[in-house]
Amino acid sequence: MPALATPPSPTGLVVVQPLRRRHCAECRRGPQPMVVLEDGAPRCLDCADLGHLVFLPRGDTALTRRSREESTLSAVVLRFNRRKGRYERQGVLVEEAGLARAEARCLADAEARRRRRARDARRRAAQDTRFTEAFAAEILRLLPCCPPDRARAIAAHASVRGSGRVGRSAAGRALSEVAVVSAVVASVRHLDTPYDRLLMSGVPRHEARLRIAAGVERLLREWGWRAGLGSAGP
Repeated sequence: MPALATPPSPTGLVVVQPLRRRHCAECRRGPQPMVVLEDGAPRCLDCADLGHLVFLPRGDTALTRRSREESTLSAVVLRFNRRKGRYERQGVLVEEAGLARAEARCLADAEARRRRRARDARRRAAQDTRFTEAFAAEILRLLPCCPPDRARAIAAHASVRGSGRVGRSAAGRALSEVAVVSAVVASVRHLDTPYDRLLMSGVPRHEARLRIAAGVERLLREWGWRAGLGSAGP
């Protein structure tokens, strides 16, 4: 990080949490936890006429937004992340009275926001239930001899929201045949073959898949799969 480089400016004033010990170039006090960079030199908040502001850490989006709305003067607080090579928001400086008004606004509608979150959670749960049922039904359409309980278990595992599994992919959400069969293949691979034991014994993944490929295909045939495995294969 350049010692006193000016960070990229978001909308409004910018304050920096320095990584190194910095003293104010004007009053010489320090080290300062926050500085304003003016012409490449650090100024403490008092010398930059921001000393009356209070720090609100990031984390509560509604409170941050409302605090800035309620404050005539505010500033974004940034800190340089060496590992990522960029400045990141740490919070905001706002007027104490503005923060108090914002907190009151947030408390006033906290119950409404709680009810909205609960409604959203119920709606997502209902959507997930319908999707899992549709996924299980598609498994049973493609593999009619698959035990229904197993089809439901595969569908439930593959379709967990936020899991990144095949059921949550674009193809999975569209109930693509390849995606559905891929979910079945993955389940069979782990639960009905020695695949996991092979991996634990040090067998490379691609070789382990080759070793259990015939067993996977045999079970899928028993469950009524008639097409070639293709890209969904083991």
